[in-house]
Amino acid sequence: MDRLTQYKNFKEGHKRILVATHLVGRGIDIERVNIVINYDMLDSADTYLHRVGRAERFGTKGLAITFVASASDSDVLNRAQERFEVDIKELPEQIDTSTYSK
Repeated sequence: MDRLTQYKNFKEGHKRILVATHLVGRGIDIERVNIVINYDMLDSADTYLHRVGRAERFGTKGLAITFVASASDSDVLNRAQERFEVDIKELPEQIDTSTYSK
C-alpha cells in the first residue's frame, strides 16, 4: 500500500495505528487520535505541543507518551511545561486505557 492509502485508511478509522516520521506531525487533523507516542524528543517546546496536541482534539481525552533520554530532552520538556503552563508527569505504572479508547 502506498502512503496516501495508509493515511486515508487511518483517517477514516479503518486502521487504528499509524507509525510515522515527523513529516506527519504537522498539517493533519484526524478526529480519532487518542494516543501519541514520541520515540524521539522534538526540537522545541512549540513542536512538542503541536505534536502531542494531536491526541486531544475534538473534545476527546488524549494521552501523549514521550521518551526522554537526555538532558536536552528534559530541557525541551521543561520549556513546554513552563511556556504552556502544563504539568507533564512521568508515565504511571497503570493506565486506564478505557479513558483513551473508542
